[in-house]
Formats: sequence, structure tokens, C-alpha cells
Amino acid sequence: MFVPFLIMLRKGLEAALIVSLIASYLKRTHRGQWLGAMWIGVFSAAALCLALGWFINETTGEFPQKEQELFEGLVAVVAVCILTWMVFWMRNVARNVKAQLEDAVDSALKKGNNSGWPLVMMVFLAVAREGLESVFFLLAAFQQDVGIAPPTGAVLGLATAVVLGMLIYQGGLRLNLAAFFKWTSLFILFVAAGLAAGAIRAFHEAGLWNHFQSVAFDMSNTLSTHTLFGTLLEGLFGYQEAPSFSEVAVWFIYLLPALALFFKPAPARAH
Repeated sequence: MFVPFLIMLRKGLEAALIVSLIASYLKRTHRGQWLGAMWIGVFSAAALCLALGWFINETTGEFPQKEQELFEGLVAVVAVCILTWMVFWMRNVARNVKAQLEDAVDSALKKGNNSGWPLVMMVFLAVAREGLESVFFLLAAFQQDVGIAPPTGAVLGLATAVVLGMLIYQGGLRLNLAAFFKWTSLFILFVAAGLAAGAIRAFHEAGLWNHFQSVAFDMSNTLSTHTLFGTLLEGLFGYQEAPSFSEVAVWFIYLLPALALFFKPAPARAH
């Protein structure tokens, strides 16, 4: 439950910040008449993401077992790529995102010639990107952890993000967003490593990967996934009490370079 909550809190807050920055800029530049166009883009993107998530979730259950495992592995790979891209994209653009959005709004309204459709499309694409990334992650998370808890966590995370976004927009709340994104990014890299190990496990069960399948270690007597802490680790990071060598290898092959890049100092910007 906590991982879907955190991911949706982060993705929802990213989308809320985009919307609040655009709305603030429109009001500040006396172009409040275009707020309606902005909201059309927001709700259109949300509807698309909900429809796509519902469609994929409803249709994939009809696959035979091996095809289902293959699909789960592919979704996990996509989720790993999206989470990794999300972490490093935010790290690179966080300082300039406000100026980039304002330039994009100016460009869209200039192209529109008194038509709000370019602004609708710009907001739609910005919000849809956040939403589609969330859809693929949630699909992977729901496949690894069944039950009502993951969807509940996702809904609570999104609701919290909406409330925080409204408070930030109204000026009643100030968050240390740099610290928030830094520590959630670090957590997300460990989540992505667990998804990568889960993907290789799914590919094995689908019959595509049969190498290095002997058990690397067995923690079932020390930290079983049937214990509270083991279940928590499994839900958060994809922990397995008796993983194969290939799962352990993929976990390290992904995580070590990712952490090295994450902690590498950002290049100095030219003045």
C-alpha cells in the first residue's frame, strides 16, 4: 500500500505543481480567461489515463498463464524505465521547470490566435505524461501485490497530492520540494530495482529465461515473507526470501549504476 501511495503522491504532486504554475502564470499575466482551456486539458488527460488503465487491467486477465507472466514481466520493465527516467528527468529540470512552462504557455497562446486549443493540447500532454507513467507503474505494483490495499494507497496518495497542490497554489503551504523529490527519488530507485528483479522472475515463469535459476540464498528461516517485516519488504522493494542468482544479479546490475549516477554531483551551470 505504501509504494502506490508514495508514487501517486509524487506523480500527483508533480502534475499539481505543473497545473498550479500554469494557473498562477495565467493570472499573473492577466490571462485568466484561459483557465477554462487549461482545465479542459487537465480533465481530458485524466480521463484518458483512467480509461487506458481500466482497459489494460480488464483485458490482461484473459491471457493464458505463460502469456500473463510475459505481460507482467514487460509491464515491470516499462515501469522500471519510467521510474528511472522520472528520477533523473526531475533531477535535471527541477531548477528550470517554471521558466519552461511559462515559455510553453506563451508559445501555445501565441499560436492559438485567440483560440485556446493549443493551450489545451499543451496542458493535456503535460498532465497525460504524468498520468500514463503512473498507469504503467500501478499495473506493475498491482500485479506484485494483490488485494484492496494497493488501489487504496494509490487513491489516498493522489488525493493527498491534490490537497497539497491546492494549498501550495493558494500560498498557504510551503514545502521543501527539493528535499521531497530527492528522498522520494532515492526510495524509487530501490523500488525500481525490486521491479527489475521481479521482471526477470516473470520472464523465467514465462519460459523465456532459464539461466542462473539456482537459489542464491534462503532467508525463509530468518526473514520469511510470511512475517510482518518480510511482507513489508516484499511490498516495498520486491523482497524474496529465496531469490535466484539471476534475480540478485539484476537487482545489483540495476541499482549500483543508478545510485552512482544519482549521487554524482550535477555539472556546474555556465553563467
